[in-house]
Amino acid sequence: MVVKDHLSAVLNDIMNCKKAKKMETVYFPVTKLLLGVLEIMKKHGYIEKYKVEEEKFQKVVIKIGRINKCGSIKPRFYVKRDEAMKYVQRYLPARDFGILIISTNKGLLTHQEAIEQNIGGSLIAYCY
Repeated sequence: MVVKDHLSAVLNDIMNCKKAKKMETVYFPVTKLLLGVLEIMKKHGYIEKYKVEEEKFQKVVIKIGRINKCGSIKPRFYVKRDEAMKYVQRYLPARDFGILIISTNKGLLTHQEAIEQNIGGSLIAYCY
């Protein structure tokens, strides 16, 4: 099976490990987008840590933290500066509960950071 969306696959793998009550998962290949999303999730406490290991190929070992649900957003909706709250209502269970990850020209940001900086971008993932 050929995986076309690695971010979606790893977020799905995290949810499967949580349902199976496993605390660690391994995924490969590693991409810059994947590492950026994992860094934001680590900063907000949804995963405890991640480590990139390199033997024959690069793989990432992810230790799962306090997470209820995460997933990628398909299709990648473009969010204007003042439309972020519409997507917060769609993907998150409450207003101040969880994050949307947005790809902007300033890099990957959460929806709160994008609103503060008054910039838009493309929706990548959600996590709560």
